[in-house]
Amino acid sequence: MSDLAVGVVGIIIFFVLLAFRIPIAYAMMIVGFAGFAFLGSPGAAWGMLSREIFSTFSSYSLSVIPMFIWMGFLAYYTGIGSRLYQFAYRMMGHYPGGLAIATQGACAIFGAVCGSNTATAATIGAIALPEMKRYGYADSLATASVAAGGALGVLIPPSVIFIVYGIATEQSIGRLFLAGIIPGLLLMVLYILAVVLLVRRHADLGPAGRKSSWRERWQALRGGMVEVLLIFAFSLGGLFAGWFTPTEAGAMGVFAVLLVSLLQRRFSWQALKKSLLDTTRTSAMILLLVGGAIVFGRFIALTRIPFALAGWAAGLEMPPFLIMAVILLIYLVLGCFIDALALILLTIPIFYPVVVTVLGYDPIWFGVIIVLVVAMGVITPPVGMNVYIVKGVAKDVPLETIFRGVWPFLLALFACIALLIAFPQIATFLPGRLG
Repeated sequence: MSDLAVGVVGIIIFFVLLAFRIPIAYAMMIVGFAGFAFLGSPGAAWGMLSREIFSTFSSYSLSVIPMFIWMGFLAYYTGIGSRLYQFAYRMMGHYPGGLAIATQGACAIFGAVCGSNTATAATIGAIALPEMKRYGYADSLATASVAAGGALGVLIPPSVIFIVYGIATEQSIGRLFLAGIIPGLLLMVLYILAVVLLVRRHADLGPAGRKSSWRERWQALRGGMVEVLLIFAFSLGGLFAGWFTPTEAGAMGVFAVLLVSLLQRRFSWQALKKSLLDTTRTSAMILLLVGGAIVFGRFIALTRIPFALAGWAAGLEMPPFLIMAVILLIYLVLGCFIDALALILLTIPIFYPVVVTVLGYDPIWFGVIIVLVVAMGVITPPVGMNVYIVKGVAKDVPLETIFRGVWPFLLALFACIALLIAFPQIATFLPGRLG
């Protein structure tokens, strides 16, 4: 059996293990180790496994992950999300569909502190869904707007997925963060446009709420936005200015959240304990995924699948953008079944060399596109992680109602991807000027 055939069999076995509900990190590690042992020797496989796992878990570059995750969980447990939603609600809640529009604004701003789609959906959902129910919003619009808005948390910096992509491809995390700002704001605007068009056609989906006074808006601004700007300036401002490394920026973000919560008298030892426990669990899961992906990547490199795929792509009589469209379609299909972070780690060894070396696309631009594509996976069946999180908050709403409601937001995501393909400068402008 040729090395290429062994690689194909290994990928098939990987999906079989997933069908038996083996955790993705373990499945990648098992297939990577067994395949490496088959193509090389068991001794070489054991050496590779121990070396890669040790180097992964002792890598300084990976220390950026728990820092930004801790910052997000601290913001969640100290109530920053609730104050952000109050600000967005005071500004936009009196328009038809205004609460759904406010939800997008709150998700975007909270994403600038949190960096996680699941935490954003859980935080804003717990605050926004009761309000929308009180004002008579349709369940489909209310729940779908939260599930889709949560995806803004992986695009607007800091983003854990950008961090992992940057580490896996050896790209600058600061440049990736810069690249996500304009596309993130563009996606938020497209989400808002989707809500506006929906309520224009069906006014009963999102009735207008009460109009807030300017005094209430000013109080909400002071209570919600000032602290976010302080945290953003402490963390990402220093990173973009070149004062901090990514790990130091994450640490400064943690310090800023702690400082804000102390000044606002919202700090508690219980919140600190919960944030540390959740950070430990999430960081361990991500690091195990990274370790498994590296082992799997070593096996894939040994099979020469990336080189064969690159040669196949180079020999096609097709424009590069059509080949890119096929790759994105593969990501879209796989994203319906595999978690976003695991999907990126699984496919980077296969597709990244083709996209960057053969097709000649910018690796920073590709990172933004991939994040957008996998963001679709968090709101599409059957995985749809954000949908299940919203379902956990709105227990009385059927899953099919939420999935039915996300289609307008999926169209907005498609439009955003199309715009980035047509105008790559949307993603590359800021890194080119400030990176």
